[in-house]
Amino acid sequence: MERLLNKLLKFPWLILILILISSICFFLIMKSNSRMETDLDEYMPQHHPAFVYSNQAEEWFNIKDGIIIAIENQHGIYNSGTIQKVTDLTKALQKMKEINKDDVTSLYTADNIIGTEDGMDVKPFFKRTPKTDEELGKLRSNVRNNEMIFGRLVSTDETVTVIIAEIEDDVFSQAFYQQILEVGKSFEGPEKIYVAGRPIVEGTMALLGPADMKRMVPIVVFVIILVLLIVLRSFKSTFFTLLVVLFSTVWTFGLMAAFGIPIYAVSTMIPVMLIAIGVADGIHLYSHLHQFMTKNPNTTKKEAMLDMIQGMWKPVVMTSVTTAVGFVSLLTSQVYPIKYFGLFTAFGVMMAMVFSLVLIPAGVMVFGLPKWKKQNKSTNENKDNFASTFSAKVVKYKYVTIILTAIVIVLSITGIGKVWINSSFLEKFEKDSDIVLTDKFINEHFGGTSTLNVILDSENDDAFKNPDILEAIDIMQEDVERTLEVVGNSFALTDYLKRMNKVMHADSEKYNIIPESQDLVAQYLLLYEMSGDPENLWKVVNYDYKKANLTFQLKSDNSKAINSVIAVIEKHIPELNEKNVELKYAGSGYKGLVFTDLILKGQIASLLLSLIIIIILLSLMFKNFIAGLIGSVPIIITSIISFGVMGLLNIPLSTTTALLSSIAIGIGIDYAVHFLERYKIYAAETGDKTLTSQYTMQHSGRAIVFNAVVVIAGFLVLLFSVFPPNRALGALVSLNMFTSFLGTVTIMYLLLFVSNIYFNKK
Repeated sequence: MERLLNKLLKFPWLILILILISSICFFLIMKSNSRMETDLDEYMPQHHPAFVYSNQAEEWFNIKDGIIIAIENQHGIYNSGTIQKVTDLTKALQKMKEINKDDVTSLYTADNIIGTEDGMDVKPFFKRTPKTDEELGKLRSNVRNNEMIFGRLVSTDETVTVIIAEIEDDVFSQAFYQQILEVGKSFEGPEKIYVAGRPIVEGTMALLGPADMKRMVPIVVFVIILVLLIVLRSFKSTFFTLLVVLFSTVWTFGLMAAFGIPIYAVSTMIPVMLIAIGVADGIHLYSHLHQFMTKNPNTTKKEAMLDMIQGMWKPVVMTSVTTAVGFVSLLTSQVYPIKYFGLFTAFGVMMAMVFSLVLIPAGVMVFGLPKWKKQNKSTNENKDNFASTFSAKVVKYKYVTIILTAIVIVLSITGIGKVWINSSFLEKFEKDSDIVLTDKFINEHFGGTSTLNVILDSENDDAFKNPDILEAIDIMQEDVERTLEVVGNSFALTDYLKRMNKVMHADSEKYNIIPESQDLVAQYLLLYEMSGDPENLWKVVNYDYKKANLTFQLKSDNSKAINSVIAVIEKHIPELNEKNVELKYAGSGYKGLVFTDLILKGQIASLLLSLIIIIILLSLMFKNFIAGLIGSVPIIITSIISFGVMGLLNIPLSTTTALLSSIAIGIGIDYAVHFLERYKIYAAETGDKTLTSQYTMQHSGRAIVFNAVVVIAGFLVLLFSVFPPNRALGALVSLNMFTSFLGTVTIMYLLLFVSNIYFNKK
């Protein structure tokens, strides 16, 4: 490696031109082929058994995610103007090519099951917009008397009504998203229009994600430039260090685009990551160069570059490899955004290493050595004295350091038990954002914008015409709704049958129950099939009545809410099993829950794998297993602290914060590698433990401080993100960098000092 780099120094102009041309090519690929993934289902592994079954169930019962449009009139919806808007908006949605006409449900299209002298009839609530008070009063009365509509399509205070347009996953696009919002807005006044639903969440995330990235990158670049100028004290050094991270970012996104990998919400943080991480190599290279030039003021640029490459290529390669390992370990996750984030961030880190070792020396050879402001001798002596004093104090007060560390670890372990996983996509947004407030408004007036589908399966034909089975389902529905506030409504075949039974007995509330005999159930269903639209029936039961779909409406899409529903449902499984009915889950809500389990499993696997690989790598790099163990101590402590803080501050694991451990390990290990490498060199040169400690603190300790300051400043920029999880990640990673740095120069240094690892032969 050293020989290859020395040869490359002979052609600096050629190196700069090749890097520039290749970077332009990657930029053009990135610009033409990059796309944002808007379908949240694509975040999940479709081969997973839970997703395979859920997709089957969605086909059986035509389960689709719906766009919910709420129309509010604070004076009440029962006036001809508002009802006409319901009709016109429904028709406008039905005309859209992305929406199937039969998949739009509103007061205009809903079926009203009523009793007649001849039996039962199914008819619309109105065909023409009611104009007179009498007609409007009749409409109000019909809605109030229909439990399947009142509280579901019309709010109980009668000021809001909703239109639900179900769509296929593959039809949603940014153009369609904008069209929906524009259509909704065009119908405002005096009524207020609210647009919500999972597809709208997807569209909003797809809109804000790239915008957030465009907003964040200039901020992080500005902050990094400012900090680099303070740390490196050279415009030339700052410029080439910044070029390294910009080129590595362009190559990373260009490669993603070339392989057709979309940009997920979490991918928008890759530029911030690479800019904050990639500068580390440049800082260590220029720090070494500065110290060499301070001792050898008359050196030539070639001599300086040869010394820099000889002294620093190994630790730069080692730190880059260990950082990349931390990110590559994310491949253990089954969650696509996390998997691709880890893979391409690792690629970006390795490219930053290559550019640091090639671009920076080539830049020096072409444009000359950086000019640092000369510092007087007393200033340098003060810095050296501080490093020496600090190393001595750490050893002198070693028990204080150990006790404080133990206390922090114990507190952190307490917090780890409180860490929870959040599957909510809605909670990725600000609490006062339009999308969240709209969702909250609809949840306050209706059953809920999130759903959990319970699929009931039996081997027996006509099983779901059996009153005993239907009664068990009805009891389960009532139990879940009564027990949990988060559940607003449920809907199943039982609701149809209770409604039919009631209207066939002159709307007597006494008969709002499951029919007593299977024959009567069969008769009602036959009447409905003859009178109404049987397609609606097939959304809750299949044609041979062996499978049924029960839908719970939830007022929250986070994992705590869904788990609470499942916990109540599980109590009813034994009774259903006795009736030869099996129960499984489906739909976007359940897939989100499985998604969180995969995040947790991937987090644990990546954490353990990266720790094992890094210990092995350190052991091989330093040819000593004890050195590998000692080097891993700071990142182990950092990981414990970071998860402890998450638990104590109630910060959940999500697709974003799940990256924490790999980032902490990948970046935090750099400090240990640089410190160990320099400690080993000085131990061989001096043979004196005290001098080795002092020199290591003076050389690597100084560079590590600079490195930590730049990385912390870079990640703190995430506090300006529009997504709360991104802000949490920025704060946590910054905390991790500080604890990794502190752990390296205290606990790890103490272990090196006490173990006599490089002084056993002395």
